[in-house]
Amino acid sequence: MASRIEDYALLSDMHTGPLLSRTGSLDWLCFPRFDSPSVFGALLGTEDNGRWLLAPAAADAVVVKREYLDGTFVLQTDWAADGGSVRMTEFMPVGDRRASVVRRVEGLSGSVRMCQEMKIRFGYGTVLPWVSRMRDAEGMEMLLAVAGPNTLMLRGDALPKAAGHKHAGEFTVAAGEKVDLELTWYPSYRAVPAGIDIDAALERTVKFWSGWAAECSLDGEYAHAVKRSMLVLRALTDEDTGGIVAAATTSLPEDFGGARNWDYRYCWLRDAALTLESMLAHGHAQGALHWRDWLLRAVAGNPEDLQIMYGLAGERELEERELAHLPGYENSAPVRIGNGAFRQFQADVVGEVMVALEKLRRAGGMEDHFSWPLQRALLGFVEKHFDRKDHGIWEMRGEPKHFTHSRVMMWAAFDAGVRAVREHGLDGPVERWTELREQLRQEILRHGFSTALNSFTQAYDGSQADASLLVIPQVGFLPYDDAKMLGTVAQLERELIDDGLLLRYRTETGVDGLEPGEHPFLACSFWLVEQYASSGRKAEAKVLMDRLVGLSNELGLLSEEYAMKADRMAGNFPQAFSHLALIRAAGALHGAERLGLAAAGPAAEGGQL
Repeated sequence: MASRIEDYALLSDMHTGPLLSRTGSLDWLCFPRFDSPSVFGALLGTEDNGRWLLAPAAADAVVVKREYLDGTFVLQTDWAADGGSVRMTEFMPVGDRRASVVRRVEGLSGSVRMCQEMKIRFGYGTVLPWVSRMRDAEGMEMLLAVAGPNTLMLRGDALPKAAGHKHAGEFTVAAGEKVDLELTWYPSYRAVPAGIDIDAALERTVKFWSGWAAECSLDGEYAHAVKRSMLVLRALTDEDTGGIVAAATTSLPEDFGGARNWDYRYCWLRDAALTLESMLAHGHAQGALHWRDWLLRAVAGNPEDLQIMYGLAGERELEERELAHLPGYENSAPVRIGNGAFRQFQADVVGEVMVALEKLRRAGGMEDHFSWPLQRALLGFVEKHFDRKDHGIWEMRGEPKHFTHSRVMMWAAFDAGVRAVREHGLDGPVERWTELREQLRQEILRHGFSTALNSFTQAYDGSQADASLLVIPQVGFLPYDDAKMLGTVAQLERELIDDGLLLRYRTETGVDGLEPGEHPFLACSFWLVEQYASSGRKAEAKVLMDRLVGLSNELGLLSEEYAMKADRMAGNFPQAFSHLALIRAAGALHGAERLGLAAAGPAAEGGQL
């Protein structure tokens, strides 16, 4: 049985992201890309769907410390067992174009008996490989597991032995001894890759991650959480293409035992745009161009073909299907691969893109012969579909509507276009964009705001609340402390608070076309922190922020949702959107604190005179 979601650690080589449980079981690994079929899929089924266990053999062994080396994705786990203690160091090498996982066991005291079990199952647990044992040119013993185009090679000091359709074994590590194992993927039609110097690979990997983290500008009380969140965004970003996946997993349930299970190993324009903004805000202005270039390549072509999401390299075909042979995480079926939402029309995504690129311009990013004409074409797309209903930010699978958030983001798209012309000297039909911007503003205030509720509503002329309405001041449509926003916040607090956190919307209404049931969506509560901090409720913002940051696991990782009554994470993991919202919320709190100090300074001086 898979571990609780919060008990997993993420490893990354910026091409894929395996999950390693607190008990030493590698339960999720897709090689060579985030969206490749799994070779270890126990996360969504049982150990028979593939896993690699490496842990002390003693039943009484306990983890006494588990952490990333500061500013890295190098995981260190200290185990204590009867007779001794060991340290496990686990990572994916970066910088040498090698798809592999390294697991080192180092004796700290006494001697510890270790157990190992490996079940390799390609194709999401459906393909049993042919495994052979041989030696490389240096005489190092290795296991080769081959199936079709894929080979996994295990090379190291203590290889397990065949035992039915798995490999298992035990070995002892005494104080001062090290046992190294490396699992490497390569195409089966290529030559066996040479071994690597584990010490050199570890040093290079630590240097890369810590160097990247050191370039982040970090301030405020939550700097540590922001740094880890920035690292998560980098870890979920493909090194070659610049595409960021929404999460490293598929089908971890939003509702345990339910059917709200989606594949998040793809790149949403929204996430890419928000990541670009986060990089700009924290000292990675040059690096933000990597995300911008992915985004522009992905949407290039006929604007009529615009999608809300793409594959890592900009692939457009993301057909959704169900894997009936997998029972799902804690029997939450179906397990899905692909994501049918790629066919949806979501009217907000051009706004997300345009807002992010406007911020890049303000930071000094130069437009070129490709980027600005493409943005003009996107605004033309918005104009052409001006009156079209959409499926909204939450990818509703019910009937399209005029969702208020979507209409606000359309307003933001034209607002960014107007600013590009008036403030940056770019060419465009600014009078027409200004007219459409004002038309949307009047329409939103007339149909998206309920005077009876004193609140904006989820959809035009509706009565339901939606946490996405908290984005309204984020894009400048209204100030955070505008009376209409304060009324909206009060309505959200009445309707959507669940055990102190914010739901996206009430699923009981059936608006999403699915069976009801989900838990608070963490990004929404971080948005509420930002709203509180920016409207004079700093004390409440800090209380909520402390609670949210406390919902991360011991490694600083956040899931998509949190089941408050069960006190456990829910949804795909780690979730880029949650970490993006954390970064924004921390920035808002830090900004409010600085404003407070600035306001308090002269008053304090005046009191002393």
